[in-house]
Amino acid sequence: MKDFLELVKNRYSCRAYQPRTVEKEKLDYLIECVRMAPSAVNKQPWRFHIICNDEEKSKLRQCYNREWFATAPLYIIASVLHDEEWVRADGKHHGDIDIAIAVEHLCLAATEQELGTCWVCNFDADLCKELFALPENEEPSVLIPIGYPADERKEKKRKEMDNIFF
Repeated sequence: MKDFLELVKNRYSCRAYQPRTVEKEKLDYLIECVRMAPSAVNKQPWRFHIICNDEEKSKLRQCYNREWFATAPLYIIASVLHDEEWVRADGKHHGDIDIAIAVEHLCLAATEQELGTCWVCNFDADLCKELFALPENEEPSVLIPIGYPADERKEKKRKEMDNIFF
């Protein structure tokens, strides 16, 4: 098993996927890793839609029309359930934080399973909500393509530690 730092260094934004199907066992593993993600006051204000049939994939690709995105064999729509999110006393909503934690659990678990992922936040959320008939309280926050990478991990550019930690 990889150590955590090695796992984190190996995770990258994959933008090309092999046409190979993701095995059910691997998908089940990813789902369990997401299920174990922490959230504020353990509210778990999220819903994850697995998009794997051709009709649904075609609909989702309308929300983010990029050639590389269309190469993924599988997608997940990660949504915040706003009526279930914890709200701090000063009015700060934590749904976006909670979904980010859960999505990164998914992405790291995928990396461990030798799968590629990419956070896609620049998509038409309103169209996604409409095409998938999501309820009023549910906001699609992130699209995650998943599959076997057909590209190579690039070296990560990160700020120096003294620019981050004080």
